[in-house]
Amino acid sequence: MGGALQKATIRDLDVAGKRVLVRVDFNVPIEGGRIVDDTRIREALPTIQYLVERSARVILITHLGRPDGQVDDAYRTTPLAERLGELMGRPVRHLEDCVGPSVEAAVRAMRDGEVVMLENVRFNPGETKNDPAFA
Repeated sequence: MGGALQKATIRDLDVAGKRVLVRVDFNVPIEGGRIVDDTRIREALPTIQYLVERSARVILITHLGRPDGQVDDAYRTTPLAERLGELMGRPVRHLEDCVGPSVEAAVRAMRDGEVVMLENVRFNPGETKNDPAFA
């Protein structure tokens, strides 16, 4: 048994027309509703652009800060979606939740090459409590 294990990457998959959930680390510093350092967003760009160029339907999920399972406007992902859209030169739709019927409907309605950003997963108490039902 001499072969090394090969790790699969997105480049090994046919993503055209498929919904691809990408957990990104966009936990960036925000002051007064403005992103202070967008390095983490920029670092994710190649992956997101690769998926878009191959007609995937890209769903982004992240956490931001520590809102302790409560909705807190200071930790909304809206500025993240706006900045990503600026960097990509195309709109990134922001959804007002990360789970539920409205999110399911929006994801079902996505077109090939579209990108949506879900709301902060830490607004849901199940995220920080490792709730299997939330996962």
